[in-house]
Amino acid sequence: MEPKKRRPTRTIYVGNVPVGGDHPVVVQSMTNTDTRDVKATVAQIKRLEEVGCEIIRVAVPDEEAARAISAIKKEIHIPLIADIHFDWRLAIAALEAGADALRINPGNIKGLENVKKIVLAARERGAAIRIGVNAGSLEKDLYRKYGGATAEALVESALRHLDFIVGDLGFENLKVSLKSSHVWTTIEAYRLFAQKSDFPLHLGVTEAGGLIAGTVKSAFALGLLLSEGIGDTIRVSLTRDPEEEVHVAYEILRTVGLRTRGPEIISCPTCGRCEIDLFPIAAEVEKFARTIDRPLKLAVMGCVVNGPGEAREADVGLAGGRGVGIIFRKGKIVKKVPEEEILTSFFAEVKRLLAETA
Repeated sequence: MEPKKRRPTRTIYVGNVPVGGDHPVVVQSMTNTDTRDVKATVAQIKRLEEVGCEIIRVAVPDEEAARAISAIKKEIHIPLIADIHFDWRLAIAALEAGADALRINPGNIKGLENVKKIVLAARERGAAIRIGVNAGSLEKDLYRKYGGATAEALVESALRHLDFIVGDLGFENLKVSLKSSHVWTTIEAYRLFAQKSDFPLHLGVTEAGGLIAGTVKSAFALGLLLSEGIGDTIRVSLTRDPEEEVHVAYEILRTVGLRTRGPEIISCPTCGRCEIDLFPIAAEVEKFARTIDRPLKLAVMGCVVNGPGEAREADVGLAGGRGVGIIFRKGKIVKKVPEEEILTSFFAEVKRLLAETA
């Protein structure tokens, strides 16, 4: 079953990246370096660029971090979003330093007059704004009204901010997020908002957790919403190196059928027939695959007898057992090698295929 047609939204721009409309779902992440450490932050962003990150967000806790954006921007190639909380002056400083966009929660900026200052500065510089509504910082009156940070409360918060920023100030270069650490609250909030507004949506489950828990929560919530046509940018929040966030994001998009970047890996879970230490081999193949941006299907199988047949759709695959390794293409064996040469031969065959199809 194919995903539903994308929800129609207006198109905005974050730097030179179009968001919404008929444009592809954009993958973004957030640095976990100290933004004031320009060298470390730039190095991390460049690594993220290499694995396909298309928009990056940095924390701006103080004026020094805001000023650092100027130096960071000179060294990177993707749009930069400044993450602002509480102090409107940091938003202005980040814009003056060259930030392409701001992420703000108007509910914690302390007053509509301060929100207005941010919006006017963003308009003057052609920057975008993400209205980021979070369950953990919901306005107190809405928390009381709904008896908690419900989906309905998150949506009313977002619409309230839109009424002021769009209705009163006429600023429309906006996208919206409605995040909770509770998966179903997140899903229902996005569904409800999608029925009420055509602004682009940034998807994410906040504070999702570590690699396993965070991946499962994010894959479920984001995958479900994307399959319903909801979502224009995504970030997978993991307590992990942000490069992992990007890898997981692309796997979600691949699985839903929206985007393809780099190889898909078919890997058997191993069983009693496996006579090769497959776990480290699979890890090396995953590491190698991240250096490739072409859409290939690679297979890592633990059984020489069944491997090629079970993975006959793979462009290139390997299987091993009892000291022997085989390399196959589309289910046909092309080479038998000693087990210790299986990875070297596999990588060489993949490179050969890439050269043949360049």
